[in-house]
Amino acid sequence: MEKEKASAERTPRPREWRPQLYRKCTDTTWLFLFFLFWTGLMFITGYSVAAGATARLLFGYDSFGNVCGKKNSPVEGAPLSGQDMTLKKHVFFMNACNLEVKDVRLSSTILCVSSCPEEQLDTLEEVQLFADNNGSFLCVYSLDSINYTQNPNADSLCPSLPVPPSKSFPLFNRCVPRTPECYSSFASVLINDVDILHRILSGIMSGRDTILGLCILALALSLGMMFTFRFITTLLVQIFIALIISGLLLVCGVLWWLYYDYTHDLSIELDTERENMKCLLGFAIVSTVITAVVLSLIFVFRKRIKLTTELFQVINKAISSSPFLLFQPLWTFAILIFFWVLWVAVLLSLGTAGAAQVIEGGQVEYQPLVGIRYMWWYHLIGLIWTSEFILTCQQMTIAGALVTCYFNRNKNDPPDRPILWSLSILFCYHQGTAIKGSFLMTVTRIPRTILMYLHNTLKDKHGAWSRCMFRCCFCCFWCLDKCLRQLTQNAYTATAINGTDFCTSAQDVLKLSSKNSNHFTSVNCFGDFIIFLGKVLVVCFTVFGGLMAFNYNRALQVWAIPLLLVAFFAYLVAHCFLSVFETVLDALLLCFAVDMETNDGSSEKPYFMDQEFLSFVKRIDKLNAARAQGEESSLRNEEGTELQAVV
Repeated sequence: MEKEKASAERTPRPREWRPQLYRKCTDTTWLFLFFLFWTGLMFITGYSVAAGATARLLFGYDSFGNVCGKKNSPVEGAPLSGQDMTLKKHVFFMNACNLEVKDVRLSSTILCVSSCPEEQLDTLEEVQLFADNNGSFLCVYSLDSINYTQNPNADSLCPSLPVPPSKSFPLFNRCVPRTPECYSSFASVLINDVDILHRILSGIMSGRDTILGLCILALALSLGMMFTFRFITTLLVQIFIALIISGLLLVCGVLWWLYYDYTHDLSIELDTERENMKCLLGFAIVSTVITAVVLSLIFVFRKRIKLTTELFQVINKAISSSPFLLFQPLWTFAILIFFWVLWVAVLLSLGTAGAAQVIEGGQVEYQPLVGIRYMWWYHLIGLIWTSEFILTCQQMTIAGALVTCYFNRNKNDPPDRPILWSLSILFCYHQGTAIKGSFLMTVTRIPRTILMYLHNTLKDKHGAWSRCMFRCCFCCFWCLDKCLRQLTQNAYTATAINGTDFCTSAQDVLKLSSKNSNHFTSVNCFGDFIIFLGKVLVVCFTVFGGLMAFNYNRALQVWAIPLLLVAFFAYLVAHCFLSVFETVLDALLLCFAVDMETNDGSSEKPYFMDQEFLSFVKRIDKLNAARAQGEESSLRNEEGTELQAVV
């Protein structure tokens, strides 16, 4: 007896849930680590500003280190550098029809000119006349226009004759030849031999207006979906599902049609067009798989529509206690936009960071600086981690506001300013927890990013088995990401309830989940599925608009990457706005489980939940019990049928 008592004393007592009774600073070590990480990001930002030259990428530059359209500083040892090119905004190639790449640089001399020759120039006299009439000098800057026909070295200082007619294209402001044979040679060398990062960045910059318009479209669609969920009815759910099905089929059909159009286009000669065609095939296959999976899930969950509508009404009632929760994503969106703009600006600067080197003939070339590739990876990790941290702050703010309203005994007197109270608790006590959880999500994303990079790098060198292994690993990491995201969301809510650190909160959530059966798992899953469909709808119509817009500029830009970025941005914006309902739903269910764990509904320990929520839970319990009883009776009938004698 004494041994049993001693063992009972040694057994640690399970920690109790204490809603909003205790607060302390949590995971402070991670706050310090995040500060150190951002110190590194600030160093990269300062380094990119000092060493980078975004203007070279956006506006183009000549062979002597002058950026076209800008006033330049001289480069030591290059006498033709440091010129004022404010009025000379176009990049002209003196030997556009016979471009060659020698030692990773173009053999042709490049100049900044005020206008491109729109008609063919056959002689030096015509080149001189064009310079006198248009003020656009097509020979090297050291040669005055009056000496075009008199200088014995004019053949090497002036463009190769005949000069083809050309037109300025918004890709680096180049003068692109218009004759078919010259254009083919010019584009195949110039575009196909440009570094892949510069090709992608140039595609982004040349389609920046389209990308901005598509981002605004994604924002408008996300706002529309948020207000649709706010006033949802059974009819709206059915219309919404019909729109989802139509959007998925439309995007899938357009992608396959564009791929068919590319494969039967005999004029495709550039690597950019071939890359667009390959990306279209990948997009089409992925969209087909997603369409098949989503349609199958819609068919499986079709009978849960009415219960899901009631669940959303319960969610909306919880939101009505703090209606400003719906505006919570706006400041999150504004902060994300500011951070993404800063991130892209630093990326552009890193892409052009190089040291000026004077070569033969007084020309200037830029050598990439050591360590730039490592900075790109560090910069990418900063994008993922910081974006996850900003979204995590939104989730913890919403969860904290809902917890404050839920664990309030007097429902007729809701707490004042629960959002501001939740924000103050977050920034005073739980920033370290938000950083730790967002880092965990970043760690699951980094292997997927590395796998995608390796797959694209080695796609021509591995066989079917290795491709299958890559896809299996990618799928496993995706599933891990989804499971951890759900766990971290519940851990944030547990932190808002109990004030514990991330690991303790996650452990408490797992114990509570294993101890208490979920009363409405199926309806919860379908509620999350409806919210996910809202994100899919936003992405579908944004991608459809992008396909129609980008398809008009096939040749001189890799628009598959900007389209992928637009799709990623659309999903993030939709997630930013619609995650309000997702966070409220998950937090509401966890609060309900804690309420059931700590109270029994008696007069001494009454439930915190209101009567409408309690009646909804009882109705779900009855439906689950009836379904379980029906499955048991059908199983017994099957067993009885097997045992009956055949007459």
